[in-house]
Amino acid sequence: MTNTVEIFKNLHVPGDPLVLFNIWDAGSAKAVASAGAKALATGSYGVAEAMGFTDGETVPLDTVLANLKRIVAGTDLPVSLDIESGYGETAEQVGASVALVKEAGAAGINLEDRMPGLDELTAIDVQARRIEEAAKAGLFVNARCDVFRGVSAEDHGPALVEKVLDRAKAYADAGASGLFVPFTAHRASIAAICEASPIPVNIIWRAKADGGFDAPAELADFGVARISHGHQPWAAAMNRLADEARRVFAGGVPS
Repeated sequence: MTNTVEIFKNLHVPGDPLVLFNIWDAGSAKAVASAGAKALATGSYGVAEAMGFTDGETVPLDTVLANLKRIVAGTDLPVSLDIESGYGETAEQVGASVALVKEAGAAGINLEDRMPGLDELTAIDVQARRIEEAAKAGLFVNARCDVFRGVSAEDHGPALVEKVLDRAKAYADAGASGLFVPFTAHRASIAAICEASPIPVNIIWRAKADGGFDAPAELADFGVARISHGHQPWAAAMNRLADEARRVFAGGVPS
């Protein structure tokens, strides 16, 4: 376990980012691993949808853990679990949930700073306590920071960066290993965050056609240490499945 955590931690190199193509079950884990992945990471959206739930901690924790155990059993790669807001109302409950994640074999977690169903961010001091308890398990804690959610970086970039960095410092001091900043492809903001963050920065991939990036190398140049893909692999797989089904139902053959 410790070796897996250390391996996972060492893969987070600013300027040479770890690329994670997010998975949702043991089957998708095997497919992604066979393609040359260095590590595996679940995305809560895909996990929930694959089981007939909706995203937002509606999947029972026992079910999440059982799924994680099947993923871990099928690979030697480090596995990170998207534990959403931590499955706990209190910091102590979050710590207990993360301890179970460790027992199930994970090397890391993603931990959000919004509670399920809420728009406002959890207060910095409260979230720091949740991270502190989560970090006691000794896993790589990727602290998600939703400051950019629903706010224009074009209009408020510097102020948003300042807010992110305030949280980054507090989260790092509490024991976070990495900082995950979704909901933005604003280049200047990403570069500024990477330059000043005390912990490695994770950015979610967004294609140029969707207002995103030219290539992963662009994020590497900013100093990003981890690139994840969120729900996109799940969506791509389901779209491909539907396309194949339509072809067959129309009298064709699978490609």
